[in-house]
Amino acid sequence: MNRDLLHPITEDEKRTYDEDGVVCIRGQFDREWIDHMLAVCTGNDVNPGGARHEQSDADDPGRFVAATHMSRENKDIWNFALNSPAAEIAATLMGVDEARFFYDQLFFKEPGTLAPTAWHNDLPFWPFDGGDVASVWVALTPTPKENSGLVYVGGSHKWNKMYYPEPATPRDNFALPEAEAFERCPAFHKEFDNPDYRFLSWDMEAGDCLVHHPMAVHGSGKNASLDTPRVALSVRYFGGDATWHGKRTIFEVPGTSDDMFPVGKMPINDDVFPVVWRA
Repeated sequence: MNRDLLHPITEDEKRTYDEDGVVCIRGQFDREWIDHMLAVCTGNDVNPGGARHEQSDADDPGRFVAATHMSRENKDIWNFALNSPAAEIAATLMGVDEARFFYDQLFFKEPGTLAPTAWHNDLPFWPFDGGDVASVWVALTPTPKENSGLVYVGGSHKWNKMYYPEPATPRDNFALPEAEAFERCPAFHKEFDNPDYRFLSWDMEAGDCLVHHPMAVHGSGKNASLDTPRVALSVRYFGGDATWHGKRTIFEVPGTSDDMFPVGKMPINDDVFPVVWRA
């Protein structure tokens, strides 16, 4: 399993991340990583640990499973977060000298799952401020656009707009008062023909990854495949200008509390947010 990048991050990729708020990085994880992590993430009925949530109903032939903080009890996912190329990819695109691990999240959509991923940006979910909180969304299965591939609104990270945090799978009383007051994200899938927006999506192979800014607006549709699940592992890192804000939602990293870190300062704690990459 490779720890170092298989090829350098290019200046064009850095510029794309800065301008669009997202970039597709191809082929930085070797086959051993992808095969191993797919097995880890889909074992035991898609339950590799952490907090698991599921969306399924009688009208949907598939199901959508999401899980967070698996690495806190799953050594394979912890190893991926700390020792795969993901940390260096995130740090390089953020342009920071040091990156800390934030948390991990699994997204699994069975073949034929109709459930979309609601349009949103990530920062409203989290107890952070700042732009240097990058998500590395690694495709563990082939993910063409029609198989619930993510779609982004190019440049939306520059809108300075916090949208209501809609969880990937429904959860009661998720938003706290600050986030409850945020505007609902527009239904951008109804705007695909609108020339005022640039919509970005990619046909991805297993081992490709998307890296996005915490304010980049994105969502996805159904998994149209009848034989291939859509499985992705997202790992999040922070550095640079990232500071502690306090809880906007009931989201919480294990081992932290809302009064654990001073507001306006980077949360420095090597037990829960270890440094995983330095220049």
